[in-house]
Amino acid sequence: MTPASPANSPADSITDTTAGPAGPPPLPPLREQADLLVARGLLDPDGPLTPTALHEAADRLTGPAGGGALLVVHPRLLPPSALTGHLRRTTTVRRRPVERAGFVVVDMPDVDDFAPVTDVVVPDADVYAVAGPDRGDDMTGWSPEEAAPEIARRGRSPLTLAEGVSWVLQQPDVLERNRCFMTVASRLRRPDGTFDARTPAIWISNGTGRDGTENRGAPKVGWCWWRNRHAWLGFASAAARLA
Repeated sequence: MTPASPANSPADSITDTTAGPAGPPPLPPLREQADLLVARGLLDPDGPLTPTALHEAADRLTGPAGGGALLVVHPRLLPPSALTGHLRRTTTVRRRPVERAGFVVVDMPDVDDFAPVTDVVVPDADVYAVAGPDRGDDMTGWSPEEAAPEIARRGRSPLTLAEGVSWVLQQPDVLERNRCFMTVASRLRRPDGTFDARTPAIWISNGTGRDGTENRGAPKVGWCWWRNRHAWLGFASAAARLA
């Protein structure tokens, strides 16, 4: 049964004039996604993953992954903390367009410690593709606890935080006002084996509270409680991962 949608949080549900079109736009070809990663300076030419190797991987994955796939560099090479600052989103301030950079909320200093849950298999490859990413708009108003089994029932896999940040990097307009998403494949396991109740999500900051007014309209990596519902957050998932 679909859970009832609660009221939005006052701090993060304000609708503004920066809303995009209905539904997320398509991703560019994998080769172009590799170009963006190189152009942003995210790869060290002398590091373990060179621009040439990235482009070769993109070309190799293009056929098997099909159209609309997402190119992902493994988080051991590009963790969420390194990627998030490269996110960009254009908003309007005093009737003028302003580009905002992404940020991680201050109470998530352990963002890179959120690892894939046991039933999510991330390829052990420097570069892989995520086929058929979907924002999960139809599950807005669900809690992570409710959404995770439904995603599995549909034969899909929830996105990890690294995959979600990679998606927003490649296609900034995938974040829309009141249409953002959680990445429930990433959880933080405590020393006793239980999970931390924080669950990663990516949405648009309203510049309130500790976010700071300078971040209004910026892509925001934060978290929500495992059992809480938010009417502006869907649950991102994939059809498959290919390496």
